Amino acid sequence: MFLNRIKLFLVISICLIFISLLNIDVESQEVSLISGIAKVVDGDTIKIEKKKIRFFGIDAPEKKQSCRKAWLTITFITINKDYPCGEISTLKLKNKINNKFVTCKSTNKDKYKRFIAECFKGKTNINWWMVRNGYAVAYKKYSKKYLAAENLARNEKLGLWSGTFKMPWEWRKGN
Repeated sequence: MFLNRIKLFLVISICLIFISLLNIDVESQEVSLISGIAKVVDGDTIKIEKKKIRFFGIDAPEKKQSCRKAWLTITFITINKDYPCGEISTLKLKNKINNKFVTCKSTNKDKYKRFIAECFKGKTNINWWMVRNGYAVAYKKYSKKYLAAENLARNEKLGLWSGTFKMPWEWRKGN
């Protein structure tokens, strides 16, 4: 009788631990929907109301970052010129969504308390659009979801891929 009570206690304890672990996992993967009129902060960050949202899986040049591309080519001589790729990335995102209704799906926050999210203007995935058009790159450290879009932009020499640039995470280290 005493052993049966111990076994019952152990079984109930194990079940409670298992259920609590499942509950913690479900809570950490809960999706937060954030929607409203979006204001662009930079090429990979927006604000909706007072919530800052960092686009999941992509990285755009910083506002002060410059890149290089061919400015003039005469037969075998090419003259390269710096251009403000960070400002252009921000401007392209503004042209795409600024002051428009956007819906973001977030599952977590980063160390700066920004929501990490995939954002949509209508049916367009904005994260994908930025990478596909060469205004941002796939942030492979966190996700490989946008690698195909990056490869297409690179092959077509769109945006950043029309010249040379430092990856945004490399540029941030030196600046």
